[in-house]
Amino acid sequence: MLKQVMELLDDCPVYVTKRKRNSEEDDCIFSGFSMDELNEDLLERILSWLPPSAFFRLTSVCKRWKSVAASASFKLACSHIPSRDPWFFMVDPNLNRLVVFDSAERNWKRLNHPPLLQQSSNYNSMPVAASGGLICFRNSSGNFIICNPVSGSCTELPTLEAEIQNLPLHAIVMNTSSNYHPHSYKLVLVLGEFPKLSCKVYDSSIGCWEDDISLDRKVDDSMEFESNDDNAVYFLSKAGNVVATNMQRSPSKQYSSVITNKDGEEIVYFLSSTGKVVACNLTCKHFSEYPRLLPVFSEYSIDVVECKGKMLVVLLSEFFESASVRVWWYDEDGRSWNQIAAMPPSMSHEWYGKKVDINCVGAGDQILICLNSADQFRYVVCDLVANEWVELPKCCINGEAIEFMSALSFEPRIEAAV
Repeated sequence: MLKQVMELLDDCPVYVTKRKRNSEEDDCIFSGFSMDELNEDLLERILSWLPPSAFFRLTSVCKRWKSVAASASFKLACSHIPSRDPWFFMVDPNLNRLVVFDSAERNWKRLNHPPLLQQSSNYNSMPVAASGGLICFRNSSGNFIICNPVSGSCTELPTLEAEIQNLPLHAIVMNTSSNYHPHSYKLVLVLGEFPKLSCKVYDSSIGCWEDDISLDRKVDDSMEFESNDDNAVYFLSKAGNVVATNMQRSPSKQYSSVITNKDGEEIVYFLSSTGKVVACNLTCKHFSEYPRLLPVFSEYSIDVVECKGKMLVVLLSEFFESASVRVWWYDEDGRSWNQIAAMPPSMSHEWYGKKVDINCVGAGDQILICLNSADQFRYVVCDLVANEWVELPKCCINGEAIEFMSALSFEPRIEAAV
């Protein structure tokens, strides 16, 4: 860690300027520079640029660094770092491990269970959404717990009214947009029976659930709501069975949804039971459905992700005795789906006939795809800019490769408040 700090010192504007003004004799003095000579403010600013994984070791370096790690001013310095490379929070079938993949260091890390999640009523809480440096869990009672997985801080949100909890739940999504009050977040739920949908929002800046928002159906030539069950798409389950109107996806992804902000309008996207993308405009208070990507009765696995403010769809399908994984974007003006990336055939072909389920999450220009079948599993990261597809190494615990069903992406930030 000290080596990392000294490298940061070399890039520090205050330190570099002072070095340039001194003579060669002065440079010899700086070769014996001591970290103890840094004032508190400068030390905190330098340490805030360390990789997030180093935060776990700050308290064991010395008493001074331990006090820095716990100070409010250090967390404020960390909040000024514009972005952190994402961590992918992995979800295993038993919900008994907190494992992340560090995209910067490209390795696996295990996190400690926060005390609130260790309580018997919350022990097997399901991670269902993430944004910024926070992850949302849902316990067996249907209550929501917001957690910072790096700092371990947690809070349980107020219980929803019974009539709300009894409604079918379609989407759960978090947003920590800078348009909100600083250091605040919103948790958005989309509920109800089609075509009577409503939205429920928790706003942390006021500490309560807002009033229900009714969403009216918007119909035009390109997006038309279908209520006929005979038009249901058939999806592939992990067990290899073909099932209608139910994707049998990972439980943590059954509310798979994303939120975007386009021209000041907040839009939540989720997958309906018939496999169509539903767009809920929270600002205009209406919803609509996008056209299908594949014809009815085509077998495929599908998921929605958000990358750089855009909603994208990842689709695994089988054609002509080969499997294909492709990323699509919907052109609102042209009213059509456009392919923007495709997994190389050499990687996707091995999944042909395996009855694969995909669960995906976006992070910046990257998409992490978890591919699971009855007899194998893989984790692949797609770089949308370079159109590069890289398989991640397996995560081994006690010599055993662990299977994860899905993932959520978040920025590792110790300053993220719940």
